Amino acid sequence: MTVFREEVAALVPPLRAFARTLVGGDVSFADDLVQDTMVNALQAQKQFTNDTNLKAWLYTILRNRWRSLASRRHITAEISVDRLDELAWAPPPQEVRLEVIAFRAAFRGLSAAQREVLVLVGVHGLSYEKAAAICGCELGTVKSRVHRGRALLREMLLDLDDPAPAEPVSQRRSRPSAESRDRRPACAR
Repeated sequence: MTVFREEVAALVPPLRAFARTLVGGDVSFADDLVQDTMVNALQAQKQFTNDTNLKAWLYTILRNRWRSLASRRHITAEISVDRLDELAWAPPPQEVRLEVIAFRAAFRGLSAAQREVLVLVGVHGLSYEKAAAICGCELGTVKSRVHRGRALLREMLLDLDDPAPAEPVSQRRSRPSAESRDRRPACAR
């Protein structure tokens, strides 16, 4: 990317703020204005005089574009007729919200150690080695916690009969099998 393009890209946030004040808070129209401004500025790069105020030049382009659109009363975006059928349907937002709520409930059901390594590895993208160093445990322990945490999440989220455990995994007590009970010393029975 050239220096000019980098300088133009760095001014996108103040241009968005200026555009929003011009259009009265209409975010999509303001973003369209900023996009048009970027295109016009990059096309007219040779007209820009170095060592002048780039921000003022971009503000002028944006303001002129806004005045042009406002004078024609052409405030909405132009949409080709060919693509209207794609815009006629949108997924219902409540399904996504329900999935997020279900994931949060399932994630809370994991043990603290599993949540910790899943966030470090899955969310922050750290390697298993770095996660082990942060958690102060062995590499194999981190791998095991990640694997078991993902498996439990999968089980809780995809099991339609019982979508969430009654109690968090961290509070569950492992129940020894009959075979392991018989191996315990007599004093422990």
